Amino acid sequence: MTDTPPAAVRHAPRAKVVLYNPRAVFFTMPLALLAIGSELDPDLYEVVIIDGRLESDPEGAVRAQLPGALCFGVTVLTGAPISDALRMSRLAKRVRPELPVVWGGWHPSMFARECLLEPCVDVTVRGQGEETFTEIVQRLAAGRTLEGCLGCTVRLADGSILENPPRPLAPVEKFRAHDYGLIPVERYFELKGKRQLDYISSQGCNFRCAFCSDPFVYGRKWVGLEPTRMALRLKELWERYRFDDVNFQDETFFTRAARIQAFAQRVVDSGLRITWAATMRADQGVRLPEEVWALCKQSGLRRLLVGVESGSDDMLKRIRKDIRIEQVFQTVAKMLHHRIAGHFPFIVGFPDENDASIRATLDCARRLRALSPDFLTPIYYFKPYPGSELVREAVARGFHLPETLEAWSEFDYVAGLPGPWVSARQFTLVERFKFFQELGWKRAPRAARMLQRLARYRCARDQYRWPVEMLLRRWLVPAEQLS
Repeated sequence: MTDTPPAAVRHAPRAKVVLYNPRAVFFTMPLALLAIGSELDPDLYEVVIIDGRLESDPEGAVRAQLPGALCFGVTVLTGAPISDALRMSRLAKRVRPELPVVWGGWHPSMFARECLLEPCVDVTVRGQGEETFTEIVQRLAAGRTLEGCLGCTVRLADGSILENPPRPLAPVEKFRAHDYGLIPVERYFELKGKRQLDYISSQGCNFRCAFCSDPFVYGRKWVGLEPTRMALRLKELWERYRFDDVNFQDETFFTRAARIQAFAQRVVDSGLRITWAATMRADQGVRLPEEVWALCKQSGLRRLLVGVESGSDDMLKRIRKDIRIEQVFQTVAKMLHHRIAGHFPFIVGFPDENDASIRATLDCARRLRALSPDFLTPIYYFKPYPGSELVREAVARGFHLPETLEAWSEFDYVAGLPGPWVSARQFTLVERFKFFQELGWKRAPRAARMLQRLARYRCARDQYRWPVEMLLRRWLVPAEQLS
């Protein structure tokens, strides 16, 4: 007798799982879908990832994959992507009314029950999705209900909503390596204009920033990949895709200094010739030993994103950032020494923020931007990101969050007008500062040099009246196209 199974068993069709990434204005690889899709057993499931940003006809692409699908999963960010997520989910229900539609990502993690008020959404996944989505798929394939499936909220047959208990944050080491073969990697390189691989090596965050939803979603917990595995996996991916740069999408990449040191050493030892960018807190930079700074640079570190948020130590205490301005400049000094570029985001317009605090932020941004042409200091207005402590306080004082998914889709966290805590005078000051700071220190053609000197003069003296340079610059230097 033979142990070989019958052909009918060997070639049993795999269940198809369709995943959708909504349209947006950036071309970061859909790592959330890559994570949950890679965790499904490839012998049992056929995973199809459709990225609305890459499709000329996303509706047609989704419609073509729905026949035979076990479920339709969508990753949903708060803001504009909700609109496309709704459109595709409603399409799926029109084509196959019985098809389970599962939403995961940041918005469903914070509004698990509210998302289910939309008839086209059947299940929401909260927080880390690999194990939860895998169990959902397994239960659907077996014809079982989702009652008791940790980490998800589900609308039951009678229309009631069942919120299952949360699923504990699992070590990312236990998950399968992300299968980049599920996405058209070369297409992302083309759209980015560079051979840059997006990669995530950890989940969660240990910190308690009052403006951020991470503490709500992850409970201030953090889990990360072992450094040897990271380096070996990147080498394998490089041998397949020959990328030049890695953009780590971790919330706090430098959470464990020993881990980063081991990773950088293994990259150096492997002979992998790449550059990389990651996130770092200012206090982490201060604590990072000099030899680790040097090793990171040797391994290819080219840029750090260091969230400053405010130039006022008092405001930093108010928003529980747990850093000091002094630490920012200590970390900056190390970045300058090792010739590492920097991205330093700021936020103004926190509830009850006064003029002195806003001016301190503008002054800090100006000081940083003047230190290097490779330093960027974007300034955003505080927007009440759901789940954060500041938002809970604002709501308690009468602030109203959007109440529908359509309203949330119009909630722009990057562009648009500030919240009600910013006066018209403060808004004018910030907007003009942003323009003149960008003009004054940005690399620009010779024709714009005189305007740059005038812009630096204005910034140094806080003189922003009669901004005729805005018109001149638009005439001399065409506006950049967004990626």
